[in-house]
Formats: sequence, structure tokens, C-alpha cells
Amino acid sequence: MKSKILKELKNADDYVSGQQLCERLGVSRTAIWKHIKALRAEGYEIDSVTNKGYKLVMEPDLLTKEEVSSCLHTRWLGKDLHCYETMDSTNLEIRRLAEAGAKHGTVAITEEQTMGKGRRGRSWMAEAGTGIAMSFLLKPQIEAQNSSMLTLVTALAVNKAICEITGICAKIKWPNDIIVNGKKICGILTEMSLQMDEINYIVVGLGINVNIDHFPEDLIDKATSLQVEGGRKIKRAPLAAKVLECFEKYYELFLKTEDLSLLQDEYNKLLVHTDQKIKVVRGSKEETFLSRGINHRGELLVEDEDGKVSEVSSGEVSVRGILGYV
Repeated sequence: MKSKILKELKNADDYVSGQQLCERLGVSRTAIWKHIKALRAEGYEIDSVTNKGYKLVMEPDLLTKEEVSSCLHTRWLGKDLHCYETMDSTNLEIRRLAEAGAKHGTVAITEEQTMGKGRRGRSWMAEAGTGIAMSFLLKPQIEAQNSSMLTLVTALAVNKAICEITGICAKIKWPNDIIVNGKKICGILTEMSLQMDEINYIVVGLGINVNIDHFPEDLIDKATSLQVEGGRKIKRAPLAAKVLECFEKYYELFLKTEDLSLLQDEYNKLLVHTDQKIKVVRGSKEETFLSRGINHRGELLVEDEDGKVSEVSSGEVSVRGILGYV
């Protein structure tokens, strides 16, 4: 009920009377007052005036269920929403929820993540109050071999959400790193549970650097945040909700073909290293190619010095810039 009241207050241009809230939400004035009081205790500044009602004056930067739900405009993704103050990993939490019977579209978000991991086993921590650590559960009826493309779908969704909420124009480093000014601002990790060759479920996890104002010495040339790039703090709940909204749309386009046919052109326009020299690393072996964008399978097309074009899959290689991370 708190999230419904919060959504009503956010959508109002001016004061909303207690009677209006009662009629719209089907509860008593006493219940409305109780929830208003609870919201104030969480840090929301809500003005109340006799004969006028309630008006939301200021909202804190929280990733609570009430705050995220009040920003959410999806049909199925995030309708079952779990928000935490701290946890080991949102990917692990979604796995636990999936094993307990959670439904398609379940989302977990935490203020602080202590055991998060990125691609190739790298750690990805989320300090309390500074970022978005979020994972969601998918139960698609698709071929297992097509699931790896969902990480590229997620990259498109995160990129679009960042642009719409902050105005910051990000790029994508294949397959799924979100890049601003040559530095990483978001990582994405997709994991899958299989039985024989059939998908039980897929976990999509992401971590966005939002309101981090400095980085350790070893990351300062590789990582950045929305606050650093935009010069201001960003409210995280609207961004988290927008990521879910964008993913829902892109995911449904993906399901139409079970590949990236409908998304390939948009992805290639955002690819940060298109037509640039890159290093393709397979174990201890490094080769230099020209990056030529992705195909409809999400594979990176690379051209060697003889003009021969081949495909590489994200599971077998990593890509680096010639002079640095990008």
C-alpha cells in the first residue's frame, strides 16, 4: 500500500486530498495516515495541509520496494520485487528464489552487495547507497544455445535506461560492458540452470556505478560512475525501474526471433570499438583484428590483416583495446 500511495503522490501535480487517496486505493483515512507516517519515517518529506491534502516535497535516494515499485511501469518484470539493505549477491539470491519456486520476472535489488561477481569470476562489489546491484529471473521457452544473447539484450536495455534517465550517452564494449568516456560504468553477468539440454531458468545480474565519487588507484583508469560523468547525484530507483522497463521491451523483441535480428543494428551503432583495432585474447594467445560489429547471433565479426572475416563467441574470448581497456 505504501508504494501505491507513493505513486499517487509522485504522479500528482499538486496536493492530493486524503479522500481522493481513500477512494482511489480503497482504504480508510486512518490507513492513509499510517502509511504517510511510515513514509516520513523512511525519509520522505510529505507536506500536509488541512482541506488540501498531501504533497510529496522531497524523496530520499533509496532502493526500497516502495520506491522502486512507485517508479515501475512494466507488465511482468519486477512485479515480484525483493529489496534488501545488504546481501552476498543478487544473482545468488535469485538462484535461491528460483529453486524455491519463484516466478518468471522476479527481481532482487540490494543497497549493498558483499560477494558479487562479474564475468570470468572477477569481483563486483556494491557499497551501500552508491550503486545499483540487481538481478532478475527469466524462464524462457528458448533453445539453450540462444541464451547467451540475453547478455547483449541486457546491455542494450541498460544503455537506453542510462540515456533516458541521465542524458549520458554511453557505449557498449562487446559483449556487455557499458562504457562512458572509455571507462566501465556497468557490468552484466548472465547465468543459467540447465536440466539435460533444457533451460530451468536464467539469472540476469547487473551492477551500475551510480553515485560513486572516487575510485581506488588500480581502477581509476578503467572505471567511472554516473555521478563522475554527469557532475551530479542520480536517484537510483527511477534508473533501476527504467532498466527493467527497457529490458522487458527488448526481451520481447528477442523472443520473436530468438536471435538479435531485430536489435543488431541498434547494438552496432552503440558498439564502442566498431572499425577499430582490437586484441582478441584466447587464453595466453593474443591476436589483433579490426572489429566489424556483431551478427544476428551476437557474435563479434573480426577482420584479419588479409581481409578475412570470422566470428568469435563471447564465451571463448575477451576483447581489449590496443592502447587500453577499450
